[in-house]
Amino acid sequence: MKTLIIYTHPNHQSLSYAFLQKVVQGSRENPKISEVRVLDLYEEGFNPVLVFNEHKRRRDMHADPDLAIYREQLSWAEKIVFVYPIWWGRPPAMLMGYIDQMFSSGFAYKDKGGMLPEGLLKGKSVVCISSMKGPVLYPLYWLNNAHKVLMKKALFNYVGIKKVKFFEFGSMESPRGKQQQKLEKVYDYFKTVER
Repeated sequence: MKTLIIYTHPNHQSLSYAFLQKVVQGSRENPKISEVRVLDLYEEGFNPVLVFNEHKRRRDMHADPDLAIYREQLSWAEKIVFVYPIWWGRPPAMLMGYIDQMFSSGFAYKDKGGMLPEGLLKGKSVVCISSMKGPVLYPLYWLNNAHKVLMKKALFNYVGIKKVKFFEFGSMESPRGKQQQKLEKVYDYFKTVER
């Protein structure tokens, strides 16, 4: 299983970075995972800003040569892992800018003229690992589960990815947040996951 980890946090001293390290460690110890690649969007200097003008049109985004390396990574991966914090009830703008550009028509999906498109990323699986300052039930009860709905239904299911798992950890700035226990939970999952 070829695994691409997309990490989105500007601070390598953060808890998100500790989760990244556990994903990498568990994946490298898992005999079912043949190769691991990490894309650190901030370290990479990924430009999340959409630009459309007389030279760049939205309908051509799937063939933008500046994004070819990122399309290759997504095509290569069988499992895609996103590691990011929840800020204002959603992933960071950097990650949303990546999603806006990479999950484009002609690459991630194809319009068929009906209500739903043909997903072109079928057969892949996704894991989202997110952490937040607020309590874990805050997104569910206060925000109507907006984060999971956005990621699973509005994005991944739309492009054909049906297998989506979430690790959504709350109270991560609390001394009672059980951070080490949650880091080990992520490590154990990636050490043993089969698909």
